[in-house]
Amino acid sequence: MAAAVARCVHCGFCLPACPTYQVLGEEMDSPRGRIVLMKEVLEDRLPLDHALPHIDRCLGCLGCVTACPSGVAYGDLLTPFREMANAKREPAAAFRRRLALLTLPYPARLRLAAMIAPIARALRRLTPDWMGDLLALLPPTLPASVPVPGFAPAIGARRARVGLLLGCAQRVLAPEINAATIRVLRRNGVDVVVPREQGCCGALSMHAGDPTARRFARRTMAAFPADVDAVVTNAAGCGSGMREYPLLFAGAPESDAASAFAQRVVDVSVFLDRLGVVAPPSLRAPLRVVYHDACHLSHAQGIREEPRRLLAAIPGVSLRSLDDGELCCGSAGLYNVEQPAIAAALGARKAAALLATRADLVATGNIGCLNQLRLHLARAGAGGRPMPVLHTVEILDHAYEGTMAVGTTLAS
Repeated sequence: MAAAVARCVHCGFCLPACPTYQVLGEEMDSPRGRIVLMKEVLEDRLPLDHALPHIDRCLGCLGCVTACPSGVAYGDLLTPFREMANAKREPAAAFRRRLALLTLPYPARLRLAAMIAPIARALRRLTPDWMGDLLALLPPTLPASVPVPGFAPAIGARRARVGLLLGCAQRVLAPEINAATIRVLRRNGVDVVVPREQGCCGALSMHAGDPTARRFARRTMAAFPADVDAVVTNAAGCGSGMREYPLLFAGAPESDAASAFAQRVVDVSVFLDRLGVVAPPSLRAPLRVVYHDACHLSHAQGIREEPRRLLAAIPGVSLRSLDDGELCCGSAGLYNVEQPAIAAALGARKAAALLATRADLVATGNIGCLNQLRLHLARAGAGGRPMPVLHTVEILDHAYEGTMAVGTTLAS
């Protein structure tokens, strides 16, 4: 934490890259402002409750890290500071956060919450505002569960063997992403192992500064076998979180194991790009795709070109560029629940930019982004058909299957 503070020279390059500074225009809601606040708290020169509202408004998108010429490891400061602050958080805010963290990482609990959400929406006047904001993120109906085998063999000659992280919220909100990932990997000659012992990877808790992240991380590290070439993830937040295990276990007995595990973690787009993706057949009609960079791919992991190369490998796909593409869409773990006004402003801004591309559909690589974009594109559509949003591997899967058709429910 001290090293991150010391590197900041307060140059201001982070200001245009910070979503909250763009929305609020306040120095204390910028990365360099927050670094000063955290430094003052750590040196006992400022009460925590004076700084915490501004720290809480940070999305943790790490856009500032990409923009910073001094190499400030902002995440190395933010994550441990939030863990320290959580122990001193006022009871009402602590309860809201705890309720979300007791629901979202557990698929069965999340599914139950989604089932009772319509009743709670009908009683909105009787529920607190923050609960209404949480319920607004859940879809009116959930997709059917998609069974996932414990092992799926490669089609044709085997080129690799991987373990697949299923995620937690994604299993409930968009289970087809995992099914599509397995099909695409198999078509590319990859054996897929899906450990039954896996649960939440801990990324959601970690980025919220909750110590339960270590329990989730230990279970995840123990679940994956040693005889796989990589641990593949199809969610940017999960991949970023697992690659941050060395920070989570810094100074702990698991430090070496965490570092070794983190080196095995790879996003599915990167894995397929390195492997050399098998070219899909030509689409039946040209398809204009705009790719939305998930912050925990582009900023946290430096993954930008690989997903675009996968999409460009589909004959018939043309990629559209996106204005302000480097800015966060407003989905950042618990952010929609805790900072709904800022999240909504960023979501609306992103939806307008996406619609301006006049693309046929949106591709992205994170379940949180996918839900946020669908929500705000639907709102921006003013009753018309919203622009479909799919995961990158879903588009590849439809291309292989010959089932991609813009304007059908398949592409939405």
